[in-house]
Amino acid sequence: MAEISEEPPNPIPPQPQPQHTHQPSESTIRKAKPGLKRLTLTLSVLVSFIFAFPFLYKSVEIHRAPLPFREIDSLSSQIGSSNNHPSLSFPCHFQAIFINFNNSNAETLESLIFDELTKLTSNTTSQCSTLSVKLVNSGPIWSLIGAVDFGGDDESVDEALAGVLGGEKVYSVVVVKGESEEAKGVVGKYRHGWVVGRVSEVEAAERVAEMFVKVFVHGGKEEGFIHGEFMPVGADGRIVLSFNLLNSNPHDWVYDWDFQAIDDTLLAPIIKALGPVANISVESQVLYHTPKSSFSFWDDKRKGYIFSTKDLPFFVNSNEWHLDTSIAAGGRSKILQFVVYVPSAKECPLLLQLPNGEISKTNGFISPMWGGVIVWNPQGCLKDSESQHPIRQTISRQDLQKVFEVFMGQFRQLFGLKSDNLYFGSSGTYSLLASEKGFSEWELDFLARRHTCFNLHSCATTLGSLSRLVQSLPRMIIMDEIGKQVKYSLEAANLAQRNASLGHYDASAVSSRLARSLAEDAFFHPSIMSVSYYSFEHCFAVYSPFFLPVSMHVLLAALREWRRYKIENRKYLAWKAEVKKNS
Repeated sequence: MAEISEEPPNPIPPQPQPQHTHQPSESTIRKAKPGLKRLTLTLSVLVSFIFAFPFLYKSVEIHRAPLPFREIDSLSSQIGSSNNHPSLSFPCHFQAIFINFNNSNAETLESLIFDELTKLTSNTTSQCSTLSVKLVNSGPIWSLIGAVDFGGDDESVDEALAGVLGGEKVYSVVVVKGESEEAKGVVGKYRHGWVVGRVSEVEAAERVAEMFVKVFVHGGKEEGFIHGEFMPVGADGRIVLSFNLLNSNPHDWVYDWDFQAIDDTLLAPIIKALGPVANISVESQVLYHTPKSSFSFWDDKRKGYIFSTKDLPFFVNSNEWHLDTSIAAGGRSKILQFVVYVPSAKECPLLLQLPNGEISKTNGFISPMWGGVIVWNPQGCLKDSESQHPIRQTISRQDLQKVFEVFMGQFRQLFGLKSDNLYFGSSGTYSLLASEKGFSEWELDFLARRHTCFNLHSCATTLGSLSRLVQSLPRMIIMDEIGKQVKYSLEAANLAQRNASLGHYDASAVSSRLARSLAEDAFFHPSIMSVSYYSFEHCFAVYSPFFLPVSMHVLLAALREWRRYKIENRKYLAWKAEVKKNS
């Protein structure tokens, strides 16, 4: 077989690959420069929001007058944290005058007096932080006092000593060695007292020291009396004495009183004497159909209706006794109610029985921080009850004066003083002479010192509370008037401290009363009490739902537009570079 050979077919030659050159697409190039109109509009909206934020913050900003926080803290540290231990300096000057004693023992007497003073003041807090004692056993004053007749009545001796010692504001005690076995101690109406009798040097020193500390400094105040925090003076330094005559049943009898005469003769001197301590005003009223709430029972032995001290909490009938009719009842003034209760014929005479079984001589009682009540039984009330028609009468001047003498004793008790004329001390008994003003001069000094301490402590406490309240509430509105009241209160408090250090008791009491009143006015200012306060976080939570969504949209739109502008600007720059390369 013949082999037939054939040539293989020629393969297809490879085609040359075309050479591609990079040509920019329409999506990656921009032949026109991007405009700034959209970006400018978006940024202008964003900038307007940014600039509007301070105006928004200013619109919700509150007014806060600057308060002297440092001065308030300084006052609180100076006054002290306790009313019973105030860090106030009241200088008290004493002098002891010895008659018919051996002058050679003057140093011994002086040493004994200082030892007794130290003993009495070591365990108690004294209002007088500075004590100065002077022993007088010679000189013109000693001669004039030696000429006084101490054997006369106490009123005459008191006036005679006032003529000799009344020129200086010094507490004086005169000790006269006499022949009487029993020593007699008397405290006068002014700033002096005397002891007459056969006393030894040790006994004389004890009596002098006790009269200085217990009577002149502490006011003869005993345990169980009304404490300093129960001062019957309002926050504004005012007291309203409301006198009420209550006719229990006017169908039996109706009584009236000549109150104006009593106001002019008895109350006016008292109000004037207590002027530095409080601003006192007086009002009166007569009420009818005012039965008491407690019960009474008939006692054949005493021929009267008896109510005991256990019934006193239920005696005042608040439902029928409409006493709070004063215009000051809604303010910060203190109202002291003094009630003369005229019982009905069914319980006349009405007598108060004491816990010891005896009948009260005053037939009255007090309620601390409220006032006092006196049950006045008309004379011959059993006979008058048989009449068919009520008799309208007026309480006689003598009976009314006796009633107001009892009121005076109750008023003194409300101020923490003794209502009787005796002081029982460890070294003996002392008679306390009553003053026509209701308060002796040494008692007024005691009240002035006591009220100064109480007012300054209250002022410091109130201002401290206000300071802490303001600093804890940054959104609290502080009016300019509040700032002025705080400033003037601090000035008055500092003035009271200076007057106290100088021994000006009345001036310190007036300044401290003003300081307390201004502090109370600042703390209870209407602009503080009528506004609800909230924090800045609360304010942000209230306004953010209104402004945050719009602000976020504006901010995102500005970012998106800025990003778009950058991209478009890069395209334009790329096209310009390509054109420059090809050319």
